[in-house]
Amino acid sequence: MQKLRFLPSIITALTALTLTDCSTATTQEYEATALTSYTWQVKYANDLNSEPQPRIETFVTTSMLNRNGVKPPGAVVGPDDRGLWWPTLPPRPSVDQVEQRKKSQEESGKTELVKDVKYKLTYGVGNAQNTLPTNYEVYRQVVKAYPERTPLQLTLGVNDNSVEKAEPVGK
Repeated sequence: MQKLRFLPSIITALTALTLTDCSTATTQEYEATALTSYTWQVKYANDLNSEPQPRIETFVTTSMLNRNGVKPPGAVVGPDDRGLWWPTLPPRPSVDQVEQRKKSQEESGKTELVKDVKYKLTYGVGNAQNTLPTNYEVYRQVVKAYPERTPLQLTLGVNDNSVEKAEPVGK
């Protein structure tokens, strides 16, 4: 029971630390972006079945910048089930290209197409403008608020290095 005596003070200290590392900002100037991309990649290793971290080579990538949910010029796929638009598929690497990157004693894995999305939010407060990484939920909230420029309260992550939440002000 001696150990449990310190538990409430530890929880209080951790909560205080978490709250002091996060802050909020209210803004009416914002733009959410989602960079969608397709990349062909191949794994290489001396033994693909037993090597825990094979070497990964990337080949061709295509990407498209989505802004505030509006269809970007040149979009060929979308919107998908998350409201995102995608670029054309990059050309698949040939067998020769895959073999050229193989080192002696290595084997190559299957050619894989990787889909990726990177979300960012740019917002202004006063004369300052910030661009921070964010997540799908924040992106979608901004897309919904953007047409009317509804003011948003942003919850920033630890050390203000990301945007964790966006909520319409007054709702």
